[in-house]
Amino acid sequence: MDLDLDAHLTAAGAAVADAANLDALAAVDAELLGKRSVLATVRSQLGGMEPDQRKVVGRRVHEVRTEVERLIAERRSVLAAGARAVVLEAERLDLTEFDRGRRLGHRHVVTQTWERLEDLFVGMGYTVSEGPEIEDEWHNFGALNFPLGHPARDMYDTLYVEYGEPQSTLLRTHTSPVQIRVMEDQEPPIYSIMPGRVFRSDTADATHMPVFHQIEGLVIDRDITFGDLAGTLEAFTTAYFGAGFTSRLRPSYFPFTEPSAEFDIRRPDGSWLELGGCGMVHPNVLRSCGLDPEEWSGFAFGFGLDRLALMRHGIDDLRELFRNDHRFLGQF
Repeated sequence: MDLDLDAHLTAAGAAVADAANLDALAAVDAELLGKRSVLATVRSQLGGMEPDQRKVVGRRVHEVRTEVERLIAERRSVLAAGARAVVLEAERLDLTEFDRGRRLGHRHVVTQTWERLEDLFVGMGYTVSEGPEIEDEWHNFGALNFPLGHPARDMYDTLYVEYGEPQSTLLRTHTSPVQIRVMEDQEPPIYSIMPGRVFRSDTADATHMPVFHQIEGLVIDRDITFGDLAGTLEAFTTAYFGAGFTSRLRPSYFPFTEPSAEFDIRRPDGSWLELGGCGMVHPNVLRSCGLDPEEWSGFAFGFGLDRLALMRHGIDDLRELFRNDHRFLGQF
């Protein structure tokens, strides 16, 4: 009987190996382990054997069955992987389309500008910080020295969402809330930029969109002065626009900085163009983030990332960046 089971095991191994697909393997499985299989027949005869013989044969039947099950499981794994590979190959999409040897598609002009600015500031020693686009009122306004009812809130044409208390949750109107979160989470010194998408209830025209992009910078350290701010912006102007450009600061007002200024650049033709706002971080903002204004000082600046893309490439209509016209976008 042992010799018969050994021969059966050898034959079973060959049958399993010869199964060319999962259906064929299922048929072999039923033949080798089903109710009419050799092993099932031998097992049914155990009751008529002497106790010692039944013990030996029963053990061998179990060993052979275990080995056959292992062989079938291994073969099934191999065949399933092959079948899966065939399906994947049939469903594969070729996303590498070429036109006369040149790959079609590239980063959007806004993305190019975004990455160029990140590279520039990282090279100056800044980190890159991000935050949520849906914000609470505290991070978007309160911590930035906008008291409730403050008229400066009206400048931002806020889009509120239906969550929590009325006017407690909104689509962020600037990336300044990320500055607050960075100051809450990190100990100074802080040198970081905050690029991102922002939202305001603006009517789309050549210079405005309800969805646009900003990049802001924040520096918090000991003994930071307005001169450090002016020097940083001048270094940025030269690095981004070129040696023919320079910058100036004009007095202005923002609730979260004091003193505040508008940041302008002078183009090679001598004309001036407003780029963004900046200033020394207001002591109230530092206190809101748990920082002592007697120990720490800093500056912040921000400008429209989309506007930088327009200026760099000589585009005169902001809406072109959002129309997805490949004839336009393919130029950059």
